[in-house]
Amino acid sequence: MYQMLDPRTLTLLVTGASSGIGAATVRRFAGAGAKVVAFGRRADRLEALAGEFDGRVHPVVLDVRDWDATQAAIAGLPEAFASYNVVFANAGLALGLEASHEVAMADWTEMVDTNIKGLLHTVRAALPGMVARKEGHVVFTGSVAGDYPYPGGNTYGATKAFVKQFSLGVWADMAGKGVRVTNIEPGLTETEFSLVRFKGDDQRAGTVYSGIDPMTGEDIAEQVFFACTLPRHVNINRIQAMASVQGFTGLSIRRG
Repeated sequence: MYQMLDPRTLTLLVTGASSGIGAATVRRFAGAGAKVVAFGRRADRLEALAGEFDGRVHPVVLDVRDWDATQAAIAGLPEAFASYNVVFANAGLALGLEASHEVAMADWTEMVDTNIKGLLHTVRAALPGMVARKEGHVVFTGSVAGDYPYPGGNTYGATKAFVKQFSLGVWADMAGKGVRVTNIEPGLTETEFSLVRFKGDDQRAGTVYSGIDPMTGEDIAEQVFFACTLPRHVNINRIQAMASVQGFTGLSIRRG
């Protein structure tokens, strides 16, 4: 029988853990016996999540856009969680669907600050410890939007293209150092993603998933779990998945 890693040997740092893919990943790993540090901005949700797992989940309120706070949070982890060997840099968001000449500049700035700078802060703060211990795994939440553009997805897609290329660059640096690197690239997934994108407009967010069967946060968490529990001599560079009802956007032609 193929020998997978025992999840009880894993200690994870998960950003964006208060909802969606992050929360589902915390539950998937903690439910299998792993220890998890759950980073997020909503203390009440983090505390509730930690309460499900009898000490295996350590909640930490953190905004990864803050470099000093990110460094301090990881450096100050309690001993039971300090020797982490998986970092899931998951925090991210999309804002709006406006065309490039109409979008609010603040939306572009927030996506870059969160999806790129926040991710860089997480990796730079967490990576040295795993390299020193010669054991680790960096997992990113990318997106199919990093490969396939769509109208209104301009800066969001560009940030996810950055994540894709950055993950490959980190993997190039980590070869031979005992640290694996994987980019998880979901397509249509029903979480609070669209609610955030449309700034709390429930009706507009609901139309995104109306009449279809999208993927769920649990579906993506299972992909993270698979990549992280493969034997350590195996590295999954990328996992790209779409809901069965989704396809690639065709090239557009404007006539006349």
